[in-house]
Amino acid sequence: MIQATISQVKNSLSAYLRRVRSGESVLVLDRKTPVARIIPVGRGQGSTPEADDVDESARIARLERAGILSRRSHESPLNVLGEPFPSGARILDALLEERAEERRDGRR
Repeated sequence: MIQATISQVKNSLSAYLRRVRSGESVLVLDRKTPVARIIPVGRGQGSTPEADDVDESARIARLERAGILSRRSHESPLNVLGEPFPSGARILDALLEERAEERRDGRR
């Protein structure tokens, strides 16, 4: 495994990628601390978008089984955001109107 600093990889990315294509791995270091590993994509992995989807689905399923990840149980509550702001409206005007309503209602 080759070791290289972030700046070395940044300055010679093409050369490192050629070595990865040939089967080598690159350990990327930030001040002598490993931060990333660049590895060749195995045969059959990542060769098509469908293969990537299968790998990602398997990874997600594995994380779910481990209790690290949980899928949301319902649709996103986009209605929580309220009505869209009318076109041409100014945010300052809306803020001033909201404050005036609060004063009228006795809220502060």
